[in-house]
Amino acid sequence: MSDTTRGLGSGRYTETIAEPDGVTTTVHQIRTSDRAQVSGVLRRPSGARTVVTLMHPRQDVTYHALVPYLLASDIAVWTQGSRSPNNDLNLLHEHAILDFAAGQALLRELDFDAVVTIGHSGGGTLSAFYIEQASLPSAQRLDHAPSGRPVALADADMPVPDGFVALAPHPGQGALLQRVIDPSVVDETDPCSRDRALDAFEPANGFVDAPESAHYEPEFVAAYRNAQRARVRRIDEVAAELVAQRRGADERFRTSKDATHRRAALAPALITVHRTDADLRNVDLTLDPNKRPYGSLFGRRPDLTNYGLVGFGRLATAEAWMSTWSATTTNADFVRCAAGISVPTLLLEFTGDQASFPSDITRFAAAIQAQDLTVDAVDGTHFGDRLREGEPTGNELASMRIVRWICDRFPF
Repeated sequence: MSDTTRGLGSGRYTETIAEPDGVTTTVHQIRTSDRAQVSGVLRRPSGARTVVTLMHPRQDVTYHALVPYLLASDIAVWTQGSRSPNNDLNLLHEHAILDFAAGQALLRELDFDAVVTIGHSGGGTLSAFYIEQASLPSAQRLDHAPSGRPVALADADMPVPDGFVALAPHPGQGALLQRVIDPSVVDETDPCSRDRALDAFEPANGFVDAPESAHYEPEFVAAYRNAQRARVRRIDEVAAELVAQRRGADERFRTSKDATHRRAALAPALITVHRTDADLRNVDLTLDPNKRPYGSLFGRRPDLTNYGLVGFGRLATAEAWMSTWSATTTNADFVRCAAGISVPTLLLEFTGDQASFPSDITRFAAAIQAQDLTVDAVDGTHFGDRLREGEPTGNELASMRIVRWICDRFPF
């Protein structure tokens, strides 16, 4: 396994190869159907007829490690940002798929023979959500976000990709947060408050010091998961109340035209969520076992990173919580969206993944409705690092499998 003594945030950025010569690179500013502006980068080898797209709802994928491998195989690559790059404070997934749609429409105008979307990690659920909505008749698409905010998906040009590669997809930001949120928090205003009986990092519950694997009894696991769901529901109630308050202030403004009410409607009500790096599987390697190293996406010491600044859903508006981070209310759930996926699909697992586990891949494969469905796995961690020194990286292995799958179906 990779060295578990590396820095707390190691493993996110993996090595890749140099971009090949002879690639034309253009930068595009595009307007979405609701008049937001997003940007993307198109890299096109000479004569490339197939393009793959990479997009994540909240991360910049311009220099994703897969890009040069795909270019070296004479496949064009479109990397796109959302209107919330590297900032998920007010991330609404319903807006993100409008951003996605603008890129897909541009690529159709550029006369490629085939457009294949690659969704890595959270990009997998974003892609699944987009494909599900794009495949519906426009009148049947969502017309509002979970908070009630109108979203005009019916008015958007939403071309359906010719193929979909789901690379290490997790179940969606909300479902992911629900299984990493620390249920031992007893006071949402105190980042250090804890109920010892629900603390994953309490030795009495089965935790041992890193990097030795913890061992949790089934009764503790069940209680822990129930408590995680309960904490999410408590935050759901706070978010719903904040949305109702803002909506009430907006209605009072429309009636009275009193600027005081307008200010109250505009004032951001932010939800702070402490300790969101506490999935039991990251420290107990016997749970949902695969080849993963000890640790989480945020580092080799979840008992420490759980208390740090970086983590999923740490700060969000009430609307963003409901759209993105709540497993209860989000529309961006991979299993829910998978029923609407009919295009050829490659579901590709990393065997050492710390966020997308074997049980996830089994559920996703059962839910995807595409008749042309390939399920496969390559060695690697969630971000495509190698499992052992001297072996190929996960991204190198994934790129070879993806290229072979594309080559079997689409022209180059």
